[in-house]
Amino acid sequence: MSAGIAPVGRLLLLGGGNMGGAMLRGWIAGGLDPASVTILDPNPSPALGALFDQGVRHAASAPDEPQDVVILAVKPQVLAEAVAPLRASLKRETLVISVAAGRTIAFIEEQLGARPVVRAMPNTPALIGRGITGAYANERVTPGQKAMANDLLQASGPVEWVRSEDDIDRVTAVSGSGPAYVFLLAEALAEAGVKAGLDPDLAMRLARHTVAGAGELMIRSDDPPAQLRRNVTSPKGTTEAALGVLMGEDGLQPLMTKAVAAARDRAIELSKG
Repeated sequence: MSAGIAPVGRLLLLGGGNMGGAMLRGWIAGGLDPASVTILDPNPSPALGALFDQGVRHAASAPDEPQDVVILAVKPQVLAEAVAPLRASLKRETLVISVAAGRTIAFIEEQLGARPVVRAMPNTPALIGRGITGAYANERVTPGQKAMANDLLQASGPVEWVRSEDDIDRVTAVSGSGPAYVFLLAEALAEAGVKAGLDPDLAMRLARHTVAGAGELMIRSDDPPAQLRRNVTSPKGTTEAALGVLMGEDGLQPLMTKAVAAARDRAIELSKG
């Protein structure tokens, strides 16, 4: 995470929902001046009330003052309609950062004209400051603007800058959709525990803490996941018996490969639509 967020000038956040709100809380916690931020949303989340009390401004229509940074944090299906009024709030050099899934830089430039654009894909653990974001900057983004975008996006977790915009579709399939895969793992583990004879509530508590604890161990350890797996696996023990199933021909890896490919292909379809 960023040690502190440098001043960014005037920042307009389009969308005060869960993701926009999570990003905003991270910026304020990182030292960004609340008075420099305006939220454009007719119905911002009530959870943002405390931030308005700190000085964040709320607007129901696009501000007259030109903005230095605009963050697009609305649902992709309403993006075109939502950004239409923003043209008057943009300067030629205004940096636009979009976290709207499936909407390409070309789409954003169709709506707002050619300008510096960063397309980013955070994931839902950003809501608790533990996300990871893939990001791509077009050729109009200056080094200073890229550093600014990195600071803002890092408030929700690490940022990985990818080499091409096409990589964003791959990021979407791995980390953007990935939390759902992990939640499904916890569901499946708990259900398997019930079928093995455990009480359902106990099985779910065991599954939740096992998945969360293993994830935290991966973050804190310098060892790769394969080594951590080997550390838990005693020869001829219970873990080895289970892994013999999960790592079999029809086990987890081929299923995960198919799942990620399906998510990537759907992301490509959405970005073209």
